[in-house]
Amino acid sequence: MASCSSFNLSPSPKPTKPLPHSLLKPLIHEPETESRTQIQTPYPKLIITGPSKLSGHVPISGSKNSALPILAATLCCSGTSKIHNVPNLFDTRTMASVLASLGAKVEVFNNEMLVNTDGVDSVEPNSDDIRKIRGGFFVIGPLVARFGEAVVALPGGCNIGTRPVDLYIRGLQALGAVVDLRDGKVQAYAANGRGLVGGSFQLDYASVGATETLMMAACMADGMTVLSNVAREPEVVDLARFLNNSGACVEGAGSKQLVIKGKPLLHGSECVIAADRIEAGTFMLAAAITRSCISISPVIPCQMSCLIHKLSAAGCKIRQYSHDTLEVSAVSRWGGENLQSFEVKTGPYPGFPTDLQPQIMALLTTCNGLSPVEESVFDKRMGHVSELLKLGAKIQVCASTALVFGKDNGSVLSGSSLVASDIRGGMSLVLAGLAAEGTTDISGVAHIDRGYENLDMKLHSLGADVKRLMPLAS
Repeated sequence: MASCSSFNLSPSPKPTKPLPHSLLKPLIHEPETESRTQIQTPYPKLIITGPSKLSGHVPISGSKNSALPILAATLCCSGTSKIHNVPNLFDTRTMASVLASLGAKVEVFNNEMLVNTDGVDSVEPNSDDIRKIRGGFFVIGPLVARFGEAVVALPGGCNIGTRPVDLYIRGLQALGAVVDLRDGKVQAYAANGRGLVGGSFQLDYASVGATETLMMAACMADGMTVLSNVAREPEVVDLARFLNNSGACVEGAGSKQLVIKGKPLLHGSECVIAADRIEAGTFMLAAAITRSCISISPVIPCQMSCLIHKLSAAGCKIRQYSHDTLEVSAVSRWGGENLQSFEVKTGPYPGFPTDLQPQIMALLTTCNGLSPVEESVFDKRMGHVSELLKLGAKIQVCASTALVFGKDNGSVLSGSSLVASDIRGGMSLVLAGLAAEGTTDISGVAHIDRGYENLDMKLHSLGADVKRLMPLAS
């Protein structure tokens, strides 16, 4: 087997067996005594000189939003799971650290992860890692399902609005768990002292994270579970496929209801992470905003239908060359200089994805006309607007709705100094910088790097003038 690259994680010393629930409450109140060395990391900038014209082909990486729950799901499985096409991102590396802190053995070979969970000897993952990413909280479902208990810190991630964990908690309670929140940690254990039991639970709203967490928990619960009003995103389907390949019985993935027959034991399996539909959509928007023509693969076109419809209505030409290859053209011979405005309202799949809302707003500043953009998923996903205004965009925001004025109504983009504050909002600044006259420098690039593998290298290969500036260590 090839030698490990990027990183290799070894389990941290932990108790020899999971903690009984009688010890959970005292543990919650004990201060952490382990001292951790804080590694000072540089904060890079992206320097973009525009306007850019892109051409060529860009490969799409594996989906971060599929990889994180699937990595968490390996905790349901005995033995080794082999996960291919894992994007090398901060979030996936952090999830690997979460698994290792529980005692799992994690090996990384380029974009492949091997996870063996037979050595798991703790039910409390490292809190620092959990607080770095939203997806770290996924492990609470598998831990309670397989080991009967869990102590998991409240999650972190991008500050894009309220994302409470009440659905997770009430769903676990419906499966027979006792759940308590103390000192910023959620402690849960099976009320019967043995394991979770099947039940019924209807989500108040179609939360992807809650759907995935409860699906994992129900896979090992005793009896049948019915989850209603669940998320239908492709990432939910990917997780169900992995669990079923590992011996679970999940029916209905991709619909509004999941029926899950619990199994006492799941085994490791092998899977390939699907292409990232949000990265694919971002590069489609990069072609549109720069009035260029590029091809992208692999993609699953049916997952992109909402964006394809919007771009086609605006005046772009989109062609499918093979089952997984798209060409997106907004060059002038197709009327690209006069792309027309359109309306956007985000919503759960198959609606327009919230993770593409900031990027499409950047495009709309370069179109003709007025474009209303309504955000219905996250209540703070307009933070990028203040930065786009620095570039010369003209946008009015009222609560969760923005009115974007196109180039014939006052939006003229020119280079400026910007700060990215979250993954997708930061990417909207990159797209706007590609279209702007002059030089745009973007700090806070670490946020963008959480969702886009080798971004500057991919843009450079398409002909963009993008440089990564690394500050000198003091």
